[in-house]
Amino acid sequence: MPAARDPAPGPAPDPSRPARRVTVDPYGPVLVEGPVEVVLEDGTVARSDRFVVALCTCRRSRTPPWCDTSHRPRRRDAAAPGAQAQAPASDAPKPDDRSEP
Repeated sequence: MPAARDPAPGPAPDPSRPARRVTVDPYGPVLVEGPVEVVLEDGTVARSDRFVVALCTCRRSRTPPWCDTSHRPRRRDAAAPGAQAQAPASDAPKPDDRSEP
């Protein structure tokens, strides 16, 4: 059984409101069923009315506190230095599949 933690500061829980579901992914963001309000370090409040929001935990996001998938590993294409590799499309022609008219 996990150890009990001190309650977070803030208003007392309202038993008439359903609990929010939070999903923690060790390799990605924290998913929270919305709508949500996030109180930032400086006291400002970020609000989202989406049905599920992704909160950044890697601190790489350019849109904090929301996740922008910056935590995903990036791969470079060996053929084009400096270019990001894209997932190959299954029906896209390959460079060797050139047909001459």
